[in-house]
Amino acid sequence: MAGKTLFEKIWDRHVIAEREGGQSLIYIDRHLCHDGSFNAFGQLREHGRTVRRPKQTFATPDHYTPTKSADLRDVPDPRATEISMAIDENCEEFGVTLFPWLDERQGIAHVVGPEQGITLPGIVLCCGDSHTSTHGALGCISFGIGASEVAHVLATQAIWQRRPKTMRITVDGKLGFGVSGKDVIIAIIRQISAAGGTGHAIEYAGSAIRDLSMEGRLTLCNMTIEAGSRIGMVAPDTTTLEYIEGRPYAPKGAAWDKAVDFWRELPSDDDATFDTEHTVDGNAIAPMVTWGNSPQWAAPVTEAIPEPSSEADTEKRAEMEATLDYMDLKPGTRIDEIKVDKVFIGSCTNARIEDLRSAAAVAKGRRAVVSTLISPGSGLVKKQAEAEGLDKIFTDAGMEWRLPGCSMCVGMNGDLLEPGERSASTSNRNFRGRQGVGSRTHLVSPAMAAAAAVTGTFTDVRKLMEG
Repeated sequence: MAGKTLFEKIWDRHVIAEREGGQSLIYIDRHLCHDGSFNAFGQLREHGRTVRRPKQTFATPDHYTPTKSADLRDVPDPRATEISMAIDENCEEFGVTLFPWLDERQGIAHVVGPEQGITLPGIVLCCGDSHTSTHGALGCISFGIGASEVAHVLATQAIWQRRPKTMRITVDGKLGFGVSGKDVIIAIIRQISAAGGTGHAIEYAGSAIRDLSMEGRLTLCNMTIEAGSRIGMVAPDTTTLEYIEGRPYAPKGAAWDKAVDFWRELPSDDDATFDTEHTVDGNAIAPMVTWGNSPQWAAPVTEAIPEPSSEADTEKRAEMEATLDYMDLKPGTRIDEIKVDKVFIGSCTNARIEDLRSAAAVAKGRRAVVSTLISPGSGLVKKQAEAEGLDKIFTDAGMEWRLPGCSMCVGMNGDLLEPGERSASTSNRNFRGRQGVGSRTHLVSPAMAAAAAVTGTFTDVRKLMEG
């Protein structure tokens, strides 16, 4: 009998029923909600339903909350205030665990889940947000769902899903100085395209992946959705166990020992087969910068924007031409010649303590020459950063130190670019208008974002940090 992949081992344990057409009813171990889940609670109320497993459901406001003020009303849109306030009433009415506004545990759902030990190896976790793929970094199946599906999970603790194919992306080699998990995933998407993972659950493997910290793995899996897949995973190992142990909702005592025994059986068997395989040379990855309206349009900071005329595929060529027109860039322009107007460091991709440390290392002793906004991923990240003095490094550099939240990644709370402005952003999406009407977003790592902040252009952070 052939071995099983990490994905297959977890999926098969969670199938409740199967029906014609390839769909399976999957049991959900943990469900995360945010302020944008208000519609789902409204549906429950409308139909007289309750939350099936309230102790397995956790909520925190993040999308609509302000980052500049502790007053929820301090956002341009009164509707955003209404939505961010509704989560308290919804969680109280339905008995859901809430990490409320200004509680130190509050923050971005995909930072809070792993931080609290809600996310564990071997489980199936979902949330009404596409970047739920983040949690797979801890060796679980996690995926985003739509508003009506959120209501279904709340009411039943299960969901119908079509079983995806499996893909393994192996990144071997040793990442160079200044190269992060963000650079790895952008390099992967550049290689396989933004649709390369469509219809697959992706497992990331190889020596370069094993050497990533847990926070680097969370960044990697976070942007799996930008590769066309809803599920990204890294097999649990010692790094995983060390990260989880002692967290509030992680197993304790004998339950911990039992869980560890189970988690050690989860990695893909040596003879497991994948529907698709890709390999990436980790030694060759450099600090990356996106130049178009998809993460696949990216290049190392040391290179230049490619010529569309060199692309044989007519559709791709047309897309390149259109994206360069929107981004107001010319083929052949060196990446390190592109000037930026604003810098954003934050989001569920890059707002953890390790991300802030890497940005602070660049900012220390320097001054920002463009507007720079930094929003930590949770109250606990903020507290730790302040204990380490990172906030002072940022403010001494003339950068804004904000409250936790999704902030400029999604722009639902007033943190936006002006039309035509160009950002260096540690977020995950760079499509047109993502950070405001007419905005031009370039995705980079926290260190690269800080380098852009203190130089005003995309700068190879390795040059700034030499010695």
